[in-house]
Amino acid sequence: MDKKIPNKLFFKIGEVCEITDTQPYVLRYWESEFPALAPAKNSSGQRIYRRRDIETVLRIKQLLYDEGFTIAGAKKRLEAEMAGRVETPLPAAPADGPAAAPPEAGSADRVAALRQVREQLREILTLLERNDRTRV
Repeated sequence: MDKKIPNKLFFKIGEVCEITDTQPYVLRYWESEFPALAPAKNSSGQRIYRRRDIETVLRIKQLLYDEGFTIAGAKKRLEAEMAGRVETPLPAAPADGPAAAPPEAGSADRVAALRQVREQLREILTLLERNDRTRV
């Protein structure tokens, strides 16, 4: 991945194109081929992508361009990955190190990520409540 995904809730199609180095027509085509790529639309009908959508675009691009999958093959592979049936290979553990990290490793990161998601959801709910109040 060449560019880091900015830390924000929603992205317009132009931003996604810049981050992923793709064209809008390619993204729209991939949306028609990959059910996993389904950005929401705002009230004016514009696509609004989330971080996970951008990550999906980057994975599709990797499967097609780097790993040489066809659209059909990439679709099957992506569906399998999303269903948890295929795991991406992990680097081998060093010969003198432990074979696997203990289960609690990274749990602080997960908790922090979940807290961030909770705060983002609160922001979204607040915005939705404000919109509902202004429509009445």
